[in-house]
Amino acid sequence: MHIVFFNRAYFPEVSATSQLLTELTEGLAREHGCQISVVAGMPQGTPSKGWQPPKGWGIVRKERAGQILILRAWGTRWSKRTLLGRIANYLTYFASSCWATLHLNRPDVVIALTDPPVVGLAALLAAHRFGCPLVISYRDLFPEVSRLIDGKCRPFIEWALHRVNRILIHCASRIIALGEDMRQRLISEKGAHPDQVVIIPDWADTTLISPSPKRNRFSLEQGVADRFVVMHSGNIGLSQNLGVVVEAMGELRDLPNLMFLIVGDGVQKEALQEQVRGAGLQNVRFLSYQPRDVMAQSYATADCFIVSLKPGLAGYITPSKLYGILAAGRPYVAAVEPSCDVARVTQKYRCGLLARPEDPSDIAEKIRRFHADPNLARELGANARKASEDFSQAKGVLEYFRLCQELRYHTAQTGGRR
Repeated sequence: MHIVFFNRAYFPEVSATSQLLTELTEGLAREHGCQISVVAGMPQGTPSKGWQPPKGWGIVRKERAGQILILRAWGTRWSKRTLLGRIANYLTYFASSCWATLHLNRPDVVIALTDPPVVGLAALLAAHRFGCPLVISYRDLFPEVSRLIDGKCRPFIEWALHRVNRILIHCASRIIALGEDMRQRLISEKGAHPDQVVIIPDWADTTLISPSPKRNRFSLEQGVADRFVVMHSGNIGLSQNLGVVVEAMGELRDLPNLMFLIVGDGVQKEALQEQVRGAGLQNVRFLSYQPRDVMAQSYATADCFIVSLKPGLAGYITPSKLYGILAAGRPYVAAVEPSCDVARVTQKYRCGLLARPEDPSDIAEKIRRFHADPNLARELGANARKASEDFSQAKGVLEYFRLCQELRYHTAQTGGRR
């Protein structure tokens, strides 16, 4: 079975979406014998060690990563801090992705992730050309994410993104949502039919990330092996609402052994660093993304994690960082709305503490509970590891494979895409 994926971010990028898609494609090829092609952009930021850019010139360049064929579609790489920069990056990658469809062998299924939100149209062209089913795997819902994060969304852009969503939902054979809250948004706000939307959550590699001793090479190198470490690991963007968490750290100055590690990069990093400097906080430190081979030790360094999301974004964004935390067997403070899937997981498995997302005092109080009660932290951490069994990489990959099998069989029987 030949499956083609469209998404700007892919190996060797270290972002969460890139890593997840890389794990998905490699798992489908390795465990299920699928032939995989990926239409991706050139890596953004600092790529993983050992990657060499494809040779030659052209709008589309081919390379291989193991069994995976990658078509690198050219696109601008302007700063994502500005709206014009984002739009230029999206549109140039989209145009190149359309051209890349001419270089594809016939697929059985085409799957588009929503980075950027318009790339699904390139995938639609490929599905139409080859007469095969189209699957849209939603990561974020636009234009609401742009409006709720930035406080604005220009009318034409909002209209255009609404139209793109309507077209893709109408044409897709299946739509993948990351959780029940996103599924309901797609049905009630985007017009998706309930039978059309399936839930496949993100996951973590539970063999790579597992409960490990806190005292390890990473924690010793960072000088935090003997400190109580609160950690945020992942993208540092506008949606994470980390400014409120930094305020909470100001209320925890009286705990001299506490350290808040913010691990990752993103458009909000400089602003947060300025906030920390302005407040004179000595208990907050920033680290860049950690390589894959250090990830397990990085997660093990934390005594508890922070999972935060700006109010109003539940169902539009699902924090994928949760699944690595569960795999590591660490408890967390979830500063999210009650309607968020993170809150549902937290309550169902009793693996973390919920806090009001806009209340730094409440976030600080929940961190104090873990600091004061190691037994509670151990109990919730053990529950987290048990919960990770329902969000494993193997299970997620299998669900994608079964969905593609079903669609291929239906197409063979009916000759239709729906």
